[in-house]
Amino acid sequence: IPGHSFATPTPLGPPEVLATAERHWIHWTKQLDDLVKGADFYVAAGNRKLAAFTLHQAVEAAYACFLLVHTFYFPRSHNIKFLRSLAEDVNIGLVEAWPREHRFDRRRFELLKRAYVEARYSDQYDASAEDLHWLMTRVRHLRDLVADLCQTRINELKAKAGTV
Repeated sequence: IPGHSFATPTPLGPPEVLATAERHWIHWTKQLDDLVKGADFYVAAGNRKLAAFTLHQAVEAAYACFLLVHTFYFPRSHNIKFLRSLAEDVNIGLVEAWPREHRFDRRRFELLKRAYVEARYSDQYDASAEDLHWLMTRVRHLRDLVADLCQTRINELKAKAGTV
């Protein structure tokens, strides 16, 4: 309404912060678990392109979960290298999800990053069964790391809210 000022924003209190983090946790862990199951299905069905795309989506969901629970911010980006960097800036422990020492490890992460577009639209894209097995193992490890770190964060928020 013209002539009326906006309400002054106020920070959320500990109970609201906890409720928001728990809401993000519940939504994104379900999404992540469903995507991992979907990738398993596509691998078993022999659809390597769709398996790679679904693994990409699982990684995106894992980083969305982590960032939203920890910072309440998730950029609208599908670039998992960028999302990985943001999440690792918040907690360096996430680095262990994706080995970087060897060229083939970096190549496989890049293969997963490219899957968002190329697995759907390029007839040249191919992830081998070996690549998919490695990626599935790393995605599951990322999922477990995110679960542990998010549960720790939620427990901290419960303590601040006095609900422990």
